[in-house]
Amino acid sequence: MRKVRVLFKNEVAGVLVQNDDGTFIFQYQDDWIKDITTKSISPTLPKAEKTFFSSYLFPFFYNMLPEGSNKQIVCKLNRIDHDDHFGILMVSAKYDSVGAVTIVKIENE
Repeated sequence: MRKVRVLFKNEVAGVLVQNDDGTFIFQYQDDWIKDITTKSISPTLPKAEKTFFSSYLFPFFYNMLPEGSNKQIVCKLNRIDHDDHFGILMVSAKYDSVGAVTIVKIENE
């Protein structure tokens, strides 16, 4: 299992998990849900007290991935398989992402 914190404008909005079977889970943090000033990170992941499940990387996060030659460079420099979308997301969206969402890997939690 691999986990990342999903930050919106540098505040933790939720957690994204890739399970050992390759499925994905996204859940907003309780504090994020309770705060009426916070918003959903995406229309496809509305702010709610529920767990979102998917058999593939959620489209919102998939669209954060680099493409073409940028993807090739990220994979080569980080020794990541071209099809490891979650791995690519973990290294490419922690500092340099389009928009307000960034990703931070959770170590040994």
